[in-house]
Amino acid sequence: MNRRQLGHSGISVNPIGLGGMPMSIQGRPETVQSIRVICLALDKGIDFIDTADVYCLDNDDIGHNERLIAQAIKEWGGGTPVTVATKGGMNRPNGAWTTKGDPRHLKKACEASLKALDTDCIDLYQLHDPDEHVPFADSVGALSELKQRGKVRHIGLSNVSVSQIKEAQGIVEIVSVQNKCNLYDREAFKEGVVGYCEKEGIAFLPYSPVGGFRKHKRTGRDPLIQEIAGRSNMNPYQVALLWLLAASPVMIPIPGASRLESARSSADAIKHVLSAKDIQRINFI
Repeated sequence: MNRRQLGHSGISVNPIGLGGMPMSIQGRPETVQSIRVICLALDKGIDFIDTADVYCLDNDDIGHNERLIAQAIKEWGGGTPVTVATKGGMNRPNGAWTTKGDPRHLKKACEASLKALDTDCIDLYQLHDPDEHVPFADSVGALSELKQRGKVRHIGLSNVSVSQIKEAQGIVEIVSVQNKCNLYDREAFKEGVVGYCEKEGIAFLPYSPVGGFRKHKRTGRDPLIQEIAGRSNMNPYQVALLWLLAASPVMIPIPGASRLESARSSADAIKHVLSAKDIQRINFI
Protein backbone atom coordinates (compact mmCIF):
# COMPACT_ATOMS: atom_id res chain seq x y z
CA MET A 1 0.00 0.00 0.00
CA ASN A 2 1.26 3.47 -0.87
CA ARG A 3 2.63 5.77 1.80
CA ARG A 4 0.44 8.61 2.99
CA GLN A 5 1.14 12.30 3.39
CA LEU A 6 1.13 13.98 6.77
CA GLY A 7 -0.85 16.93 5.50
CA HIS A 8 1.25 19.48 3.63
CA SER A 9 4.27 18.83 5.86
CA GLY A 10 6.23 17.08 3.11
CA ILE A 11 6.44 14.01 5.37
CA SER A 12 5.15 10.68 4.07
CA VAL A 13 4.58 7.75 6.40
CA ASN A 14 3.45 4.15 6.48
CA PRO A 15 -0.40 4.12 6.22
CA ILE A 16 -0.60 2.62 9.72
CA GLY A 17 1.18 4.15 12.69
CA LEU A 18 1.66 3.13 16.32
CA GLY A 19 -0.15 4.61 19.31
CA GLY A 20 1.93 4.62 22.47
CA MET A 21 -0.69 5.14 25.18
CA PRO A 22 -1.26 1.48 26.27
CA MET A 23 2.42 1.19 27.17
CA SER A 24 2.27 3.93 29.80
CA ILE A 25 -1.10 4.04 31.55
CA GLN A 26 -2.60 1.85 34.29
CA GLY A 27 -1.79 -1.83 33.72
CA ARG A 28 1.18 -1.01 31.52
CA PRO A 29 3.78 -3.66 30.71
CA GLU A 30 7.35 -3.69 31.93
CA THR A 31 9.69 -1.26 30.18
CA VAL A 32 11.63 -4.02 28.47
CA GLN A 33 8.41 -5.40 26.97
CA SER A 34 7.37 -1.99 25.65
CA ILE A 35 10.79 -1.44 24.10
CA ARG A 36 10.43 -4.76 22.30
CA VAL A 37 6.95 -3.79 21.03
CA ILE A 38 8.16 -0.47 19.63
CA CYS A 39 11.24 -2.01 18.03
CA LEU A 40 9.14 -4.76 16.43
CA ALA A 41 6.79 -2.15 14.97
CA LEU A 42 9.77 -0.26 13.54
CA ASP A 43 11.24 -3.47 12.15
CA LYS A 44 7.91 -4.14 10.41
CA GLY A 45 8.03 -0.78 8.65
CA ILE A 46 5.94 1.43 10.91
CA ASP A 47 7.61 4.85 10.93
CA PHE A 48 5.03 7.08 12.61
CA ILE A 49 4.49 6.97 16.39
CA ASP A 50 1.91 8.99 18.30
CA THR A 51 2.40 9.84 21.96
CA ALA A 52 1.58 12.55 24.53
CA ASP A 53 3.14 13.95 27.67
CA VAL A 54 0.13 12.72 29.69
CA TYR A 55 0.45 9.10 28.59
CA CYS A 56 1.51 8.21 32.11
CA LEU A 57 0.05 7.37 35.52
CA ASP A 58 -0.19 10.85 37.05
CA ASN A 59 1.56 14.21 37.19
CA ASP A 60 4.61 12.67 38.88
CA ASP A 61 4.97 10.41 35.85
CA ILE A 62 4.53 13.01 33.07
CA GLY A 63 6.49 12.17 29.92
CA HIS A 64 6.72 8.43 30.61
CA ASN A 65 5.63 7.38 27.13
CA GLU A 66 7.77 10.01 25.43
CA ARG A 67 10.87 8.80 27.30
CA LEU A 68 9.99 5.21 26.44
CA ILE A 69 9.71 5.99 22.73
CA ALA A 70 12.96 7.96 22.72
CA GLN A 71 14.75 5.06 24.40
CA ALA A 72 13.28 2.50 22.00
CA ILE A 73 14.22 4.46 18.88
CA LYS A 74 17.74 4.89 20.21
CA GLU A 75 18.07 1.16 20.96
CA TRP A 76 16.51 0.23 17.61
CA GLY A 77 19.03 2.20 15.59
CA GLY A 78 17.43 1.17 12.31
CA GLY A 79 18.87 4.04 10.34
CA THR A 80 15.58 5.12 8.72
CA PRO A 81 13.64 8.21 9.84
CA VAL A 82 10.88 7.82 12.42
CA THR A 83 8.31 10.60 12.72
CA VAL A 84 7.16 11.15 16.31
CA ALA A 85 4.03 13.14 17.14
CA THR A 86 3.29 14.23 20.68
CA LYS A 87 0.64 16.37 22.37
CA GLY A 88 0.29 19.05 25.01
CA GLY A 89 -2.67 20.66 26.70
CA MET A 90 -3.73 18.16 29.35
CA ASN A 91 -2.79 17.30 32.91
CA ARG A 92 -2.94 14.19 35.18
CA PRO A 93 -3.70 15.34 38.75
CA ASN A 94 -3.95 12.20 40.91
CA GLY A 95 -4.38 10.17 37.73
CA ALA A 96 -7.36 12.14 36.39
CA TRP A 97 -7.47 13.49 32.83
CA THR A 98 -8.01 17.26 32.76
CA THR A 99 -7.49 19.93 30.10
CA LYS A 100 -4.89 22.65 30.58
CA GLY A 101 -4.59 24.66 27.38
CA ASP A 102 -3.30 27.99 28.62
CA PRO A 103 -0.29 29.29 26.66
CA ARG A 104 2.04 29.23 29.66
CA HIS A 105 1.35 25.56 30.31
CA LEU A 106 1.66 24.61 26.64
CA LYS A 107 5.06 26.28 26.31
CA LYS A 108 6.29 24.64 29.49
CA ALA A 109 4.88 21.27 28.40
CA CYS A 110 6.61 21.55 25.03
CA GLU A 111 9.97 22.15 26.71
CA ALA A 112 9.42 19.08 28.88
CA SER A 113 8.48 17.01 25.82
CA LEU A 114 11.61 18.11 23.99
CA LYS A 115 13.65 16.85 26.92
CA ALA A 116 11.69 13.59 27.26
CA LEU A 117 11.99 12.85 23.54
CA ASP A 118 15.68 13.82 23.60
CA THR A 119 15.34 16.13 20.61
CA ASP A 120 15.75 19.81 19.81
CA CYS A 121 12.62 19.96 17.60
CA ILE A 122 9.38 17.96 17.73
CA ASP A 123 8.14 16.64 14.37
CA LEU A 124 4.44 17.15 15.08
CA TYR A 125 3.05 18.90 18.14
CA GLN A 126 -0.68 18.58 18.71
CA LEU A 127 -3.13 20.41 20.96
CA HIS A 128 -4.47 17.45 22.92
CA ASP A 129 -7.93 18.78 23.68
CA PRO A 130 -9.55 22.23 23.58
CA ASP A 131 -9.78 23.76 27.05
CA GLU A 132 -13.20 25.31 27.62
CA HIS A 133 -11.66 27.71 30.15
CA VAL A 134 -9.12 29.10 27.66
CA PRO A 135 -9.90 30.83 24.34
CA PHE A 136 -9.14 28.30 21.61
CA ALA A 137 -7.21 30.94 19.65
CA ASP A 138 -4.90 31.47 22.63
CA SER A 139 -4.01 27.77 22.80
CA VAL A 140 -3.38 27.55 19.06
CA GLY A 141 -1.46 30.82 19.18
CA ALA A 142 0.92 29.31 21.71
CA LEU A 143 1.58 26.39 19.35
CA SER A 144 2.17 28.83 16.51
CA GLU A 145 4.73 30.66 18.63
CA LEU A 146 6.48 27.37 19.41
CA LYS A 147 6.72 26.70 15.69
CA GLN A 148 8.10 30.17 15.03
CA ARG A 149 10.73 29.59 17.71
CA GLY A 150 11.83 26.33 16.05
CA LYS A 151 10.63 24.13 18.91
CA VAL A 152 8.22 22.19 16.68
CA ARG A 153 8.12 21.59 12.92
CA HIS A 154 4.41 21.09 12.38
CA ILE A 155 1.15 21.65 14.24
CA GLY A 156 -1.83 19.33 14.69
CA LEU A 157 -5.12 19.30 16.59
CA SER A 158 -7.01 16.63 18.51
CA ASN A 159 -10.64 16.24 19.56
CA VAL A 160 -11.82 19.18 17.46
CA SER A 161 -14.76 20.22 15.27
CA VAL A 162 -14.69 21.61 11.74
CA SER A 163 -15.23 25.13 13.06
CA GLN A 164 -12.26 24.78 15.40
CA ILE A 165 -10.06 23.51 12.59
CA LYS A 166 -11.03 26.53 10.50
CA GLU A 167 -10.30 28.89 13.40
CA ALA A 168 -6.89 27.30 13.94
CA GLN A 169 -6.06 27.54 10.22
CA GLY A 170 -6.47 31.28 10.51
CA ILE A 171 -3.57 31.28 12.97
CA VAL A 172 -1.14 28.60 11.79
CA GLU A 173 -0.94 25.81 9.21
CA ILE A 174 -2.58 22.62 10.49
CA VAL A 175 -1.22 19.37 9.05
CA SER A 176 -3.19 16.82 11.08
CA VAL A 177 -6.36 16.23 13.07
CA GLN A 178 -6.67 13.40 15.56
CA ASN A 179 -10.20 12.44 16.60
CA LYS A 180 -11.72 9.18 17.75
CA CYS A 181 -12.97 7.10 14.83
CA ASN A 182 -13.67 3.41 14.29
CA LEU A 183 -16.37 0.97 13.15
CA TYR A 184 -18.72 2.05 15.93
CA ASP A 185 -17.68 5.67 16.53
CA ARG A 186 -18.32 7.46 13.26
CA GLU A 187 -18.94 11.02 14.46
CA ALA A 188 -15.85 12.20 12.58
CA PHE A 189 -17.63 11.21 9.36
CA LYS A 190 -21.10 12.38 10.36
CA GLU A 191 -19.91 15.77 11.62
CA GLY A 192 -17.85 16.40 8.48
CA VAL A 193 -14.40 16.38 10.08
CA VAL A 194 -12.98 13.70 7.80
CA GLY A 195 -14.53 15.33 4.74
CA TYR A 196 -13.08 18.71 5.64
CA CYS A 197 -9.64 17.18 6.18
CA GLU A 198 -9.84 15.61 2.71
CA LYS A 199 -10.81 18.96 1.19
CA GLU A 200 -7.94 20.77 2.93
CA GLY A 201 -5.31 18.04 2.51
CA ILE A 202 -5.03 17.55 6.28
CA ALA A 203 -4.05 14.12 7.60
CA PHE A 204 -6.73 12.49 9.76
CA LEU A 205 -5.33 10.32 12.55
CA PRO A 206 -8.14 8.15 13.97
CA TYR A 207 -7.40 7.12 17.54
CA SER A 208 -9.00 3.98 19.02
CA PRO A 209 -9.21 2.72 15.39
CA VAL A 210 -10.12 -0.85 16.36
CA GLY A 211 -12.50 0.22 19.12
CA GLY A 212 -10.25 1.34 21.92
CA PHE A 213 -10.20 -0.03 25.45
CA ARG A 214 -13.98 -0.32 25.71
CA LYS A 215 -15.02 -1.50 22.26
CA HIS A 216 -12.15 -3.56 20.82
CA LYS A 217 -13.81 -6.73 22.10
CA ARG A 218 -16.94 -5.79 20.15
CA THR A 219 -14.82 -5.58 17.01
CA GLY A 220 -13.38 -9.02 17.67
CA ARG A 221 -16.81 -10.56 18.21
CA ASP A 222 -18.76 -8.82 15.43
CA PRO A 223 -20.19 -11.63 13.21
CA LEU A 224 -19.73 -9.71 9.96
CA ILE A 225 -16.17 -8.66 10.77
CA GLN A 226 -15.35 -12.22 11.85
CA GLU A 227 -16.77 -13.61 8.60
CA ILE A 228 -14.79 -11.20 6.42
CA ALA A 229 -11.62 -11.79 8.44
CA GLY A 230 -11.88 -15.56 8.30
CA ARG A 231 -12.52 -15.60 4.56
CA SER A 232 -9.64 -13.21 3.88
CA ASN A 233 -7.02 -14.80 6.17
CA MET A 234 -7.05 -11.79 8.48
CA ASN A 235 -8.08 -11.06 12.06
CA PRO A 236 -11.00 -8.70 12.88
CA TYR A 237 -8.70 -5.87 13.95
CA GLN A 238 -6.93 -5.86 10.60
CA VAL A 239 -10.32 -5.63 8.90
CA ALA A 240 -11.19 -2.61 11.07
CA LEU A 241 -7.94 -0.86 10.11
CA LEU A 242 -8.37 -1.59 6.40
CA TRP A 243 -11.93 -0.26 6.48
CA LEU A 244 -10.60 3.07 7.80
CA LEU A 245 -7.85 3.20 5.18
CA ALA A 246 -10.39 2.55 2.46
CA ALA A 247 -12.72 5.24 3.81
CA SER A 248 -10.41 8.17 3.06
CA PRO A 249 -7.01 8.82 1.47
CA VAL A 250 -6.05 11.11 4.38
CA MET A 251 -6.56 8.39 7.00
CA ILE A 252 -3.52 7.27 9.02
CA PRO A 253 -4.78 4.99 11.83
CA ILE A 254 -2.67 4.84 15.00
CA PRO A 255 -3.65 1.62 16.80
CA GLY A 256 -2.17 1.26 20.26
CA ALA A 257 -0.16 -1.78 21.28
CA SER A 258 1.39 -3.16 24.42
CA ARG A 259 1.94 -6.70 23.14
CA LEU A 260 4.14 -7.98 20.33
CA GLU A 261 1.18 -9.73 18.73
CA SER A 262 -0.79 -6.49 18.49
CA ALA A 263 2.07 -4.55 16.93
CA ARG A 264 2.71 -7.33 14.41
CA SER A 265 -0.98 -7.57 13.52
CA SER A 266 -1.29 -3.82 12.89
CA ALA A 267 1.85 -3.64 10.78
CA ASP A 268 0.82 -6.65 8.70
CA ALA A 269 -2.66 -5.29 7.95
CA ILE A 270 -1.40 -3.39 4.91
CA LYS A 271 -0.49 -6.69 3.26
CA HIS A 272 -4.22 -7.26 2.75
CA VAL A 273 -7.04 -5.44 1.00
CA LEU A 274 -10.80 -5.36 1.43
CA SER A 275 -13.09 -5.89 -1.54
CA ALA A 276 -15.52 -3.13 -2.51
CA LYS A 277 -18.38 -5.43 -1.57
CA ASP A 278 -17.01 -6.08 1.91
CA ILE A 279 -16.41 -2.37 2.46
CA GLN A 280 -20.03 -1.67 1.51
CA ARG A 281 -21.27 -4.33 3.90
CA ILE A 282 -19.20 -2.90 6.74
CA ASN A 283 -20.55 0.58 6.00
CA PHE A 284 -23.99 -0.60 7.10
CA ILE A 285 -22.94 -1.96 10.50
